[in-house]
Amino acid sequence: MAVPFFSGADVERAVSPHEAYDAVTPDRAVDAVRDAFVAHARGEWTMPPKVYVTNYPAGDFRAMPALGGGFALLKWINSFPGNPALGLPTVSGVVLISDAETGALRAVLDAGSVTALRTGAAAVLAAETLGRADARGAAVIGVGVNGQAAVRTLLARGHEVTVWDVDEGRARRAAAELGADVAPSLPDALGADVVVTVTPGHEVLIGDETLRPGQHVSLMGADGPGKAEASTGALRRARLFCDDWEQASHGGELAHGVEEGAIERGDVTDLGRVLTGEVDGRRDPDEVTMFDSTGLAIQDLAIALAALERAGDLDLRTLEL
Repeated sequence: MAVPFFSGADVERAVSPHEAYDAVTPDRAVDAVRDAFVAHARGEWTMPPKVYVTNYPAGDFRAMPALGGGFALLKWINSFPGNPALGLPTVSGVVLISDAETGALRAVLDAGSVTALRTGAAAVLAAETLGRADARGAAVIGVGVNGQAAVRTLLARGHEVTVWDVDEGRARRAAAELGADVAPSLPDALGADVVVTVTPGHEVLIGDETLRPGQHVSLMGADGPGKAEASTGALRRARLFCDDWEQASHGGELAHGVEEGAIERGDVTDLGRVLTGEVDGRRDPDEVTMFDSTGLAIQDLAIALAALERAGDLDLRTLEL
């Protein structure tokens, strides 16, 4: 059986905002991820929480299944922060797409590119849904592969973007390549109307008194056990949203607040419920809103299906199975 294989470049050509075929909709990834959130909130798309196989401090493996749109997905992906020093990517893996009626394997995709696109899309979708209508500048903190995807998506949707990274050289290279500005300092970046954090999650960036009224923060880095980008005090000051409570409360940014008894289920709203109109998003211009992203298999499914739609336009390799 011959199965099409989407390399990272193939996925980007099919879905990415800076290389999309359809110039009228350069933000296909955002639209796809929005539709996935809505389908999940309505119970039309389903997924169990992701499963971690850890080998700390080296890294971890994650298995992420989902079902929706007539397809089933399994993403097998890993995160090894020390890999760049070895000349290897931090994140790698594969996405398998199967027909939900027959079980037949329909496509294999590079997981790193799928992850980057859905991470950037989710960060921007949350910011545009929960941020102030008059929000101006956005700052992306951490410009690895996923951070750069967030920058591209923000720029594609007309936002002014600054970047900051612990590696100043990397920040300058990313800014020059993507067409963004470099923030003078971390406090300057944290002062933007919209803040997107895409760090490894090993250090708290946002302290109890860091944020000012009216800001929105998309917390994208703390996507596993033991990680945090914001203090519990900062979380308590904000109106909290998440992609999925089960994942966020056990292995996301909110987990440390839940463990300390400072955050309960009633304190957190699922973003999908806002997108369906079931509950309100931002209720006051002075609210600080925070979105905890743990990364959902339904988002991966949405990006994979968006890529699959373009399969006929690409010169794809095939795998003989």
